[in-house]
Amino acid sequence: MPPELLQDAAATFGMLSATVRLQIVWLLAGEERDVGTLAGETGQTVQAVSHHLAKLKLAGLVQARREGRRQVYYVDSPIVVEVVHLLVGERHSRRRPARRARHA
Repeated sequence: MPPELLQDAAATFGMLSATVRLQIVWLLAGEERDVGTLAGETGQTVQAVSHHLAKLKLAGLVQARREGRRQVYYVDSPIVVEVVHLLVGERHSRRRPARRARHA
């Protein structure tokens, strides 16, 4: 595999290494949202979310379209959605305690 391809993949994962950016992509993988909605759901300021969205958009992880006076952000790539769901879902399943078998 060419080193450039691995560097590009590492940069993409690096983009998702910030908790807030991963949360934004996770939320957008489920449903499109505007900046104000994302700010409310993440507990961040509108300015901070806008900054993260600009980076994610530049990296090609999120897309945007204008609806009237607002920008609506979304994840267009099924691969990005799948990677985020696999990554977060895997980590979530590892944190759940194993169920004990019940003996009758």
